Order: sequence, then C-alpha cells, then structure tokens
Amino acid sequence: MSVVNAAEDAGFRGPLDVTRAATAVLEAEGRVVGWSPKAQGLLGYPPQEVLQRPIGALVVEPVDDIHPAADLAGAAHGGRQVLHMRHRDGHIVRVVTATHALTHEGAGPAWLLAVADAEETEEWESLQSMLRGLATESPVGLAVYDTDLRVVWTNSALRQEMGTSQYVGVGPDEMVTHGKVLSPGYPPTLEEMMRQVLAIGEPVIGLHYSGHPPVDPEHDHVWSCSYYRLQDAGGVSLGVCEETVDITDAHLAQQRLDLLVRAGGQVGTTLDMVRTAQELCVVTVPQFADAVTVDLLEVVLAGDQPTQGSAHARDMVRVWEEPESKRAGPGGARPAGRERVDYPPDSPQVRSLSSGRPVLDGPADTERGNGQLPPRSRLVVPLRAEGATLGLVTFSRNRHPAPFDDGERAVADELVSRTAVCIDNARRFTREHTASLMLQRSLLPQNLAQLTAVELAYRYLPADSRAGVGGDWFDVIALSGARVGLVVGDVVGHGLRAAATMGRLRTSVRVLARLDLAPEELLARLDDLVGEGANEQAAVLDEGEQVPHDEALGVTCLYAVYDPVSGVCRMARAGHPPPAVVDSGSGTVTFPDLPAGPPLGLGALPFESVEMKLPEGSLIALFTDGLVRGRELDVDVQLETLGAVLTEHRRPLDELCDQAVAALLRGPVDDDAALLLVRTQKLDRHQVAEWELAADPEEVGRARAVATEQVGAWGLDDLVFTTELVVSELVTNAIRYAAGPLQLRLIRDQTLICEVSDTGHTSPNLRHAGSEDEGGRGLFLVARMTQHWGTRYTSTGKTIWAEQTALRANPDHSGDTPRQV
Repeated sequence: MSVVNAAEDAGFRGPLDVTRAATAVLEAEGRVVGWSPKAQGLLGYPPQEVLQRPIGALVVEPVDDIHPAADLAGAAHGGRQVLHMRHRDGHIVRVVTATHALTHEGAGPAWLLAVADAEETEEWESLQSMLRGLATESPVGLAVYDTDLRVVWTNSALRQEMGTSQYVGVGPDEMVTHGKVLSPGYPPTLEEMMRQVLAIGEPVIGLHYSGHPPVDPEHDHVWSCSYYRLQDAGGVSLGVCEETVDITDAHLAQQRLDLLVRAGGQVGTTLDMVRTAQELCVVTVPQFADAVTVDLLEVVLAGDQPTQGSAHARDMVRVWEEPESKRAGPGGARPAGRERVDYPPDSPQVRSLSSGRPVLDGPADTERGNGQLPPRSRLVVPLRAEGATLGLVTFSRNRHPAPFDDGERAVADELVSRTAVCIDNARRFTREHTASLMLQRSLLPQNLAQLTAVELAYRYLPADSRAGVGGDWFDVIALSGARVGLVVGDVVGHGLRAAATMGRLRTSVRVLARLDLAPEELLARLDDLVGEGANEQAAVLDEGEQVPHDEALGVTCLYAVYDPVSGVCRMARAGHPPPAVVDSGSGTVTFPDLPAGPPLGLGALPFESVEMKLPEGSLIALFTDGLVRGRELDVDVQLETLGAVLTEHRRPLDELCDQAVAALLRGPVDDDAALLLVRTQKLDRHQVAEWELAADPEEVGRARAVATEQVGAWGLDDLVFTTELVVSELVTNAIRYAAGPLQLRLIRDQTLICEVSDTGHTSPNLRHAGSEDEGGRGLFLVARMTQHWGTRYTSTGKTIWAEQTALRANPDHSGDTPRQV
C-alpha cells in the first residue's frame, strides 16, 4: 500500500460525495435551478442551457419526462440510480445519481442531485468492499499501531489466529512470547524496525518473525510480516500497519528442504566412508539433531558387499560420533575408531536391524499424548543400498524442544538413503582396483565444455561394476567457427582392455576433429588408424604366436558437426545406431535414415554423411547400443520408449536423462550404456557479420575498415588492433594466392572469430621469414597474436580462421546490428 498524501485526498471520498460529484439543484417538479461547474464538465452543458429545464430532458432512458420525486428521489432514502445521460456533444454518458432532499415544503429548491461517472463510482465502491473484506474476511492478519507503536485496531483474522482480542495498547514485541526476528539485516526487535518505517516511510516486506502465540504457547510459530506507514490526507503520520501470515508449515518445510540441499552438496564429496559419515553428522547437528552416530558393518568397511539378512548387531563398528559437546570446544566430534558397538538387546538399534526399517524411540513409543517430553528422543535409520543393510545412523535429541515428527522422519530417511548410496560407492572404491578408477576418470569427459552452440547433458552407466570401466564413450569437441563436434562410440567388451581401447579412439577422434574434417572423412581416417593398429600388432608377434583380439576392430561410432550460425548439422556413422532428433516446434521425434557404414577396422565400404537443418531448440539424442539393446529387450519397443521420453523435450536435459535411463534400464544390464542429449542453439544475428569482397588488393583496406568498425560496435575495443592486423593478413593472402570472390566473416561468441573464405584449395604454411625477406611474416604474426588459427576445407574452397579471447565488451554496444555487405 502506498503512502497517502494530500494530493490523494479525493480517494477518501466517494465520487458521489458533494465535494467531488457534479451537482444540480432541482425544484420539486424536477426543473433545474442550480448547475455546478463540475456538472458542466461532466455533461458539457453551460448553466444557461440547462436552468429551468426538466432534468429528465438529459436522461436517455427513459426518454420521456422523468419525475425526480418518483424516479430520482429514491436515492434520498439510501438508494441510487444508474442512468444514461446525453452529453452536449451527443454521446451517451453512463452515470450514477443520488438525490438528497433539501426541504419538506415542496416549493423552491427541493432536491440536490449528485451525478458521477458510473465506472469511477463502481471502481471506488469495489475498493471500499475490499477494505471491508480486509477487516472481516481476509485470511491475512492486520494490526494498526499508533505513533507510539501501540495497537489501536486488529482485524478478525489476527484475533482468530492469536486466540485473543486483548491487543489494544500492546506493543509489537508483546503480542507473542519468545519473539525473535529471523530475517537477517533487520533490527533485533520489531519495535526498532517499525520506528524506522515510521521515520523513513520505506515499507518492509516479507520479514520472518518467530514466537509462541497465545493460542499455542508451547510451540514456535513463524510469520511473514510486512509493515508500512499510515498517513492522513495532509501527510501527517498516523502510525504503522502490520500484515502477518502464519508460514510455520512452509518455514519448516523450507528448513527441511534446505537441509536436503546442503546434504546434497556436502555429503559424499569423497569416496571415503568415514569422511562421508562425518559429513552427514556435520550437516545435521545441531539444526536437525543434538547428536548423531554412524555405525557400519565390519564387512562394509572391508569393502565387501553385504548380503540381505546378514546384518547383526555384533558386527557393527562405530565410525563417527558427533555429540552435543562438540559445540563447547574442539575435539568433541571425532572418528570413533574401529571398535565394535555393544547394543542392548532391547535397544532401537537392534530393532531397526531386525526389521530393516527406521525406529523411533521416545515419545512416539512410550509417552505419546501426555504432553510430557521424555529426557531423550532417538531415531534410528538403517543405511541400506541395493536391498542390503550397510549400517545404522542414530539421531538423538536431548535439548531439542520437540520429538521427531512424521515430516522429520521422512527427511531423516531421505538423508540416510543418500548417505547410504555414498557409502556404498565408497565401499566399491575400496574394493575395486585403483588403476581402473583412475583410468575411467581420465578416459571419459568429467566436465563437458560450456558452448554457445549447444546445451548438454549426459549419462554413462558401466555394466561391469567390478571392473568399474567400460568401452562406451562420448565426447563434445569445440571446433572452429563456433561449431561443435558430437561423438558417441561403442567398444566391444568391458574392463581395462576395453577402456584402454576407448581412450585411444577418443583421443584419435579429438585430434582428427581439430583438423576440421567432414564427418565421413573423419570416420574414414579413424578406420585407417584402427586397421593400421591391428596390422602393427600382428607384425611384432613371433612365429606361431596367436594374434590377440583387438577390441578396436568392430567398434561402432557416430560423429556429427553442428554449426550454430546456419543451424545445419552434418552426421555420419560407422555401424552405430542413428540418433533421435526432436523438432523444437512440433515435438516430433524422428530417427534419421543415415547410411549405416561398416564398423571401424573392417575397411569395407566408404562412409557417407547426411546434412540436415535443425530449428533452434531442437534436441539430438546420441546413445550406444546398451541403452536400447539387451537380453529380453525389444529394440523397437525401447526406441519407442525413448521417443516417448523425448517428446517432453522442453524439460531440463538432466531430468530427461534421468527419465530416459529410468524408463529404458529398469534392472541389471549386461552392456555399458551412454546417453548424450544435445539441445541446439543458434547464434543471434547480432553476433555474426559477413562481407563479400572482390579479389582486388584495394579491398584489403575496405576489409580492415568494416572489421574495425564492427569490432568497435561490439564494444571489443581491446581487440580492434589485433583484428585489423588479422583481417589485413588473411585477406591479403587470399587475394594473392587464391582465385574468385572472397568472404570475410566475424563471429562474436565466447571468443572473437575472424574467418576469410576463398575458392582455393591450398593451405597456407606458417614459416619464419629471413631478415632480408620482404614477406612471409603474415601468418607468423597471426599465430603469435591470436589464441588459435587454422584451415578448414569446404565444397567450394577453404576458410582460414583465427580466434581471439574477448577480454571485455562495452554493454552499450553489445546489441548493435552487424553490417552485411
């Protein structure tokens, strides 16, 4: 609510108030004997045209004489009329009228007729209805304080919420007991905060405040409070209005959600079981529990997989303890060592191990409903993973005012479930060979590059949990011209040999991709490399020695290149399943008919590519066989299931990945599975500038000028000089050594990219010019002054490109439209 000042005085009075309305004085017969300036302003008639005329002449409906005593005087008894009156210029004005009696004698001026615009009046009356609703019907608690910050009025909602109406004269911090301001950045008391509102006039919105209301004096409640200053029509402060909403349930839910969020980021940061137990304890004490202990089975600590029903109390070892004393000084929280835990036979821990379920020991079991809290409340939750119990987590409350309720038990169960997954992963880590896991980290991409061209998400699920590594792989490769290379492949087998082969092929693909090869040419080169590797391996064997199997033979691979400038994606595959493509507009899922090509290493048939133009926001799903093939799985059904998941293509990619994996891999799998989801983006038209140039030396100066102007328009002033030099050298070389028209293109992406295209097919060579040479330094300067440069070939010639890191951009120029010539 805004502060009311003198200029808004009219808002306190209705449109039919005599100080605001258009008024006319009528005789008993209805003739006009008085006509106010506001009446002239509303209906357009000057007094000389209205006086001594019947008022009914101005009324459109009914058109005949209208007798004020019968038709207009009803307002004098509390009624009103909505009429259509004719304006002097002929248009119809919808008005509201009210009639007030001036005399009882029936002679002379007998009636005062107030007239106001009907729409304005109805709007004002709606406002009055809203104000009455705030006082009597609104669920928001309202209190009005005077300038001494004492309550002078409360609405029905506040009285009902607090359970009492005895608030007049009470201060803001006296309405509840144990009151406390929760929101940071505010004074510690409501009175101090409200005095600031009264003095400055700036409202406070959404302040969180806790306390014990009279209706529930034993428990904390939390309110969302807002405050604003009240002033009269003259701008004099009258006090402060308070609006409160009880958000206790939402606040508790938010606290529990925050706890889960913190646990998600702080629990399981390492593959160490003791460290994971410590992280769980640190997250939950003291906000959730006063003390926490974590006990694990001895076989789990040894790295073995426990079987269902094998958990016994005598096999438990306490690995971490977070007691209340840790808050009093250092050394309280500690690893508990490898000592066995001796549970009493009737303890909640023994009951939890026996049932495999959480057990609450305390008021829920022994003293429920008597209003007295026991001296200790414990919640024991089993750590379970893959149907087996790994250990126990015990949450204890000694000082906390309330026992664990149903919502907190659900939170504890979720916390322990997440922790169990982390501990089980750590158990696997201690069992598996260190070299295998190190190899897995090094061979698969850990963090995909953040590229403008695409939005990415992926999932990789190795089938062999013992080896920890597999042969499927995927990759995303940044290419020149803001393009991106997408690759997914499948190596036969699992384990270290398959992983090593996968790493060798992935590296080869990255190297070949950086040569800007077309997809079909890249697969042909990769096929040659695989074949040469097999031949070299066979050549070094002694006579009679058996040739070992090379997992690279028969590898399938799909490679695609997406250009965010044109929106064109070009794909080729070597025996690999085709991708799924989702149209961003219609949501239609298709599996493009790409020429299959032979698996790598066979050297049988050539590879072919297919080019398709993708609308912005299209979704490409690249995957390996393991996602759609397997024992007792119908490939066609699996592909239909994948397509059904991808129809919800507007959802976050991580959610789509999880949904696809959950829908397609519903149990143990015997093959690795990789899924790469790619949502295409297009560069904005303001990020690309192109110019056609003639093969004329005079065009070099023009090229420098337009490039310098464009870079300056983009606000990349630090790159103007380097860009001018790069453009000059590349255009000069193209004119000197190539033929036909040239094209200069600048792309402002995460880097500034300069490209010069011509119809030649010879690649320039970087060389060091001699001291007496007049030329030969151009490409050397380009290479020294840019981060990357190179050549890529097209069907019509070649493109020389160079990239510079954009140090900073002036935002005032970042949206300037590029010039195109």
